[in-house]
Amino acid sequence: ELAARKWDDAGLQARIRKLAKDGIPKKKLVAEELLANKKEILDRVVLHAEEYNYITKNCAQGTALALMEEFGLGNMEIIKALTPFPGLGGTGDMCGGITGSLITFGLFFGGKDPLDFNAMNETIMTSQKFMAHFEGKIGHMYCADIIETVILGHRLNPGDSEEAMVAFTNEQGFEKCGLPPGTGVRLAAEVMIDSMKK
Repeated sequence: ELAARKWDDAGLQARIRKLAKDGIPKKKLVAEELLANKKEILDRVVLHAEEYNYITKNCAQGTALALMEEFGLGNMEIIKALTPFPGLGGTGDMCGGITGSLITFGLFFGGKDPLDFNAMNETIMTSQKFMAHFEGKIGHMYCADIIETVILGHRLNPGDSEEAMVAFTNEQGFEKCGLPPGTGVRLAAEVMIDSMKK
């Protein structure tokens, strides 16, 4: 489905440029509204993660930006800092659908005080549960394994070389690789929304 999707490149670029210029709009999160509109929010955040992954060619940025925009968190400096995070520096390691979600968990669940170890521990436990759910849905947590078994059907690490990146692009890797960010944001947003029930 993602490989066949007609992407609105100009519209997506305009949206990214607006966020880069104006920043991520802050939101007052109202538990009742989030819980009542959960399905709509999950569908929207998945679509945005897929789109942002495609247009930025960066799963970690696409994942975090979709979540941060939806929940009014963080700023574009955080998105900039995620530049080297796809497959952890292009090594084929941790998927950006995970790392982008974890960054957002830090913003959403983390304490204002770096010495608040209870908030840190709760955020880590939430992150571990999320990662297990992600692995259960996708089958893997590592970029190289996901590309081989889910995205392309063969081993290809786009971070290995310029030739590998060209091959990945030619095989519509960026279009198809919207699946892990979409899955990650759906799971992460659900955790975030469900936490508001307390």
